[in-house]
Amino acid sequence: MFPVEKVEYISVEETARNWRISERSVRGYCAQGRVAGAILEGKTWKIPLASQKPDRKPRYFRAEETLLTFLKREKEAGLKGGIYHRIQIDLTYNSNHIEGSRLTHDQTRHIFETKTVGIADGAVKVDDIIETVNHFRCIDLMIDSARSKLTEGLIKQLHLILKSGTTDSRKSWFRVGDYKLLENEVGGSETAKPEEVAGAVRTLLKDYNSKSKIDFDDILDFHVRFESIHPFQDGNGRIGRLIMFKECLKHNIVPFIIDEDLKMYYYRGIKNWKIERGFLRDTCLAGQDAMKVVLDYFGVGYE
Repeated sequence: MFPVEKVEYISVEETARNWRISERSVRGYCAQGRVAGAILEGKTWKIPLASQKPDRKPRYFRAEETLLTFLKREKEAGLKGGIYHRIQIDLTYNSNHIEGSRLTHDQTRHIFETKTVGIADGAVKVDDIIETVNHFRCIDLMIDSARSKLTEGLIKQLHLILKSGTTDSRKSWFRVGDYKLLENEVGGSETAKPEEVAGAVRTLLKDYNSKSKIDFDDILDFHVRFESIHPFQDGNGRIGRLIMFKECLKHNIVPFIIDEDLKMYYYRGIKNWKIERGFLRDTCLAGQDAMKVVLDYFGVGYE
């Protein structure tokens, strides 16, 4: 038998010193899969001592390498520990948690990374697990279709993926991948009646897709109008936040995640959008600032 060559690893700090670049740049190269043999353990990169510094990309990096290109490349490569990995877990955990999921962030991560369920104490709802796996698939759909026009068919497909296999899907009055049959409320406010939903969604899409240029406020306005229609029996909040994520990717706007600290401000912003847009705008901008910190860590450019 031939002896196995032992690989000596060094830290990001040591690598940065050897290569005479910043630690952030080293982490970015690792997250992009450009450092051969680099391993992510927890949140720490281990880098082979013999690794060579990757060639610098052209200075037009920020214009060409958007978050969407990173997500597509890492998704297709099955890269672990990168920005795709991080967004799948953070967006799924927070969006489901807002809607009452009892899974922890670590449990969500475990499901994504191992495709298994690890429950140490207590019990969790089967639906929480199913909807977590389904939400990962919804994010993949948003990445794959990010450049596509937002359509009624895509919105229904998201709902079909999210709710398939759940307890709700076995109820006679619950329509998976189609609009609601029964009236519902959101935050104590009335929403569109079932017979009004199809027309209201088509009007919303027509208004939105007719805009020559989409900006941050346009995406937020679509979200508020979508939630006021509340077209599905359940899952409207998660579908709405996935749509915002997709549209931010499409229009090269830094996306955002509504976490526990922002939840109540987010609800207030939606409720008061018609009279004061600043509440929701500032809340989502705070989420965007948090996302920029993550993008900086992974070396992802943005405007």
